[in-house]
Amino acid sequence: MADVFAQLCTTPSSPDTSAFLTKLPKVKWLQKYDLYQWEGSWYFPAHIESTLSFQSHFEACDDDVIIASPPKAGTTWLKALLYCIMNGCKNDDEDDLATRNPHSLVKSLEGLVYVLNKTPDLSAFPSPRIFHTHLPYNALPDSIKNSKCKIIYIARNPKDTFVSLWHFMNTLRPDQDIYPLDQAFQDFCRGIHFFGPYTDNVLEYWNKSLEFPKKIHFMKFEDLKKDPKEKVKKLAEFLERPFTKDEEVDQVLWRCSIERLKNLDVNVNGSFPFGLHHSSFFRLGVVGDWKNCVTKEMSEQLDQIVCSKLEGSGLNLDI
Repeated sequence: MADVFAQLCTTPSSPDTSAFLTKLPKVKWLQKYDLYQWEGSWYFPAHIESTLSFQSHFEACDDDVIIASPPKAGTTWLKALLYCIMNGCKNDDEDDLATRNPHSLVKSLEGLVYVLNKTPDLSAFPSPRIFHTHLPYNALPDSIKNSKCKIIYIARNPKDTFVSLWHFMNTLRPDQDIYPLDQAFQDFCRGIHFFGPYTDNVLEYWNKSLEFPKKIHFMKFEDLKKDPKEKVKKLAEFLERPFTKDEEVDQVLWRCSIERLKNLDVNVNGSFPFGLHHSSFFRLGVVGDWKNCVTKEMSEQLDQIVCSKLEGSGLNLDI
């Protein structure tokens, strides 16, 4: 499998972007990947170039729905759920999730759409359009912030997020040694990973959801796992697509269950054009897997960082 993230570290196609990068702080992440710090967050070079285009050219529609998330916080599951809610439950012959990966149905703006084309034609996307972004709130285009479009944000226990990210990055190099867990952990604690720091990303969206509750719906992966029916019903109400029958909620949850999705042929054998296997987005999808990897000392270190960062915010990340 090609190392997709190594491709994202290559020199951007625009000379202006290349010159821009020379002015930014730079680190080597996981001994391999170039990350640049821009306006408080860390990016791959290609993501900086795509974000600049995204900011300049994207025009939000009032009925757009934007999923926002830090990496490995439950994005795949939320994409499937949101797609089903917005498009209704179809019969088995029209089940798009059976033939397409959730990341193909709900495309990442800075991670795919504007990476492939700096000025894409988005007119072919049916209304209401559903997109995704890992960008911090401050990096979103003004048209998203100023329009009536809705933002759904999902956060996760940072220790589970870290472990999921570590496993995910190791799937990209199956024939090579895995990244040392302790080194990857220290980078995560320092906020050094793509679209990091994690707590900054989460806290900004949390604060904005308190300021604009009708625009931004803040969710936690743990709450969704604990009471999926209630949380999905609230999500549908926020999207102004309320369910009329409990059976409809059950159907959505069944279609979008992680166990079902991970065993579909499209996700077992499928891959994206740039070489990333669909299966790499499905591992366990559980709460508390960090206990199998993270030591007591590591846990206490991250707890201290997160508690200090979130103090006074009213946000609990279930650490």
